[in-house]
Amino acid sequence: MPEILVVGSVAYDDVQTPFDRRRDVLGGAASYFALAASRYAPVHVVAVVGEDFREGDIERLRAEGIDVAGIERRPGRSFRWHGRYDYDMSAAETLNTDLGVFADWHPVVPDGKRDVPYVFLANIDPDIQLDLLDQVGRPQLIAMDSMNYWLEFKRDAVATVMSRADVVCINEGEARQFAQTFSIIRAAREILDLGPTALVVKRGEHGAMLFLHDGGVFWSPAYPLEKVQDPTGAGDSFAGGFVGHLAAVGRTDPVELRRAVVHGTVSASFAVETFSVDGVARATPEAVDERYRLLRSLVDIGAGVVGDTGSRSE
Repeated sequence: MPEILVVGSVAYDDVQTPFDRRRDVLGGAASYFALAASRYAPVHVVAVVGEDFREGDIERLRAEGIDVAGIERRPGRSFRWHGRYDYDMSAAETLNTDLGVFADWHPVVPDGKRDVPYVFLANIDPDIQLDLLDQVGRPQLIAMDSMNYWLEFKRDAVATVMSRADVVCINEGEARQFAQTFSIIRAAREILDLGPTALVVKRGEHGAMLFLHDGGVFWSPAYPLEKVQDPTGAGDSFAGGFVGHLAAVGRTDPVELRRAVVHGTVSASFAVETFSVDGVARATPEAVDERYRLLRSLVDIGAGVVGDTGSRSE
C-alpha cells in the first residue's frame, strides 16, 4: 500500500473553551494528521520534540502503527500552544505560542523514506516545508497547509511552497488573506495559478470546498454533530483523511479528490468531539465508513430515484 510522509509539529496544547479546559494534552498538526491518515495507509512522521516530551505520548502514536523513527528528541522545551475558543467555536484566539526546539530545527527525512509517494507539509514555517521538499524524490502527491501568521510574515516562501504542491489545503480566511480579496473564487484562481492541481478550502462548521485547476468546484457540508468539544486539530485531521484516502486508492483524479474531501470532513468530525487527539484516535475504520456513507447520503438528492431532469417541471 502507498505510504505517507508528514512533517509538522508534535506538541502539547493548553485549550480553553466556554465549557472546559485541558492543559498539556497531546496535540500538534502532525499528531492529528498522522492519526487520521493511519486509518487509511502507513504514515511516517518527521518532527522534533524537547526533553520534556513524555515518552508515553510517542508510544501512543507508535501503538497506532505510526512510524515515529523520524521524530527527533533535542534538549529544550517542546512546542506548546495555548488557545481559547468562544461559544461559536469557529476560530481560536491564540494566547501563547512557544516554539521551543522548533525555533531552529531542520527536518531530516529518515533513510529509506525519501521516495514515499504521498507527502503532507503540515502547518509549520514554510522554510521547514521547503527544506523537507528538497530531501524527497518525486512524490505522486504533495499537499500542504499553512496559517495566517506565515501568510503575513513569510508570504513569498508560502507562495513558493504552493507552487511546488499538488494540493493546497487552507481555511477560508487564509485563502482570502493570501489573495488579499473578499472573493473566495478569485482567491482560488490566484492560488491555482501558482501551479497546484487543487485547492481545498476548509470552512469549519460549513464543510469544505474543492477548487480544481480545470475550473471544477465541489462542496461538502460538515458532518452533523450535536456536540463539539474542541475544534483544535480539525483541519489537520481533515488533511489526514483527505490524503489518507488518496493514498489508499492510489489515484488523484477529480472523482477521487471529491471523495477525499468527504473523507477529510469525516475525519475532522471525530477530532472535534473530544479534547486533544482522543476523538480521532478512537475512530475505527468501521466508524469512518459509517459516517462517510451518511455524509454521502446528505448530498445525494436521489436523481435516479425521483427522475430529476435537472430543470423545473412545466
